[in-house]
Amino acid sequence: MPYAIRRAVQADQASITSIVRSAGINPFDLQWERFLVADDGGRVIGVVQIKPHGDGSRELASLAVVPEHQDQGVGSALVGANLASETGPVYLTCADRLEGYYVRFGFRCLEPAEMPPYFRRLSRLTRAISFVLRVFGRRWCILVMARPGM
Repeated sequence: MPYAIRRAVQADQASITSIVRSAGINPFDLQWERFLVADDGGRVIGVVQIKPHGDGSRELASLAVVPEHQDQGVGSALVGANLASETGPVYLTCADRLEGYYVRFGFRCLEPAEMPPYFRRLSRLTRAISFVLRVFGRRWCILVMARPGM
């Protein structure tokens, strides 16, 4: 592995923000203190965070790897390192096409009744958006998944 997985430092904030925005994922609440980064000789090439929510749930979020380092195990290394220190349940949201990727780490899809309040609200919102998009001939489906506590 030519890169190192490490806790982010304040100097990484601009890279974190840039990588997440370039990936087209939620660019809000990107506090460097919560991130792990993949560092390739002083250059941040991948990021991920565990984001706490007001209802006590914890979310694996903001997983992104720069294009030239994708499909090389960087994302998997970041997820694995982040989950290694988590003892309670961890949740995530993802496009349905990514379900198989997260199943490898012990995640499974949840029904709304199984979701903590934050994710139940988010699930209702994404189902409404998905319905509207289907009216216009577009398909968009977001899953809520969880990995049980270890």
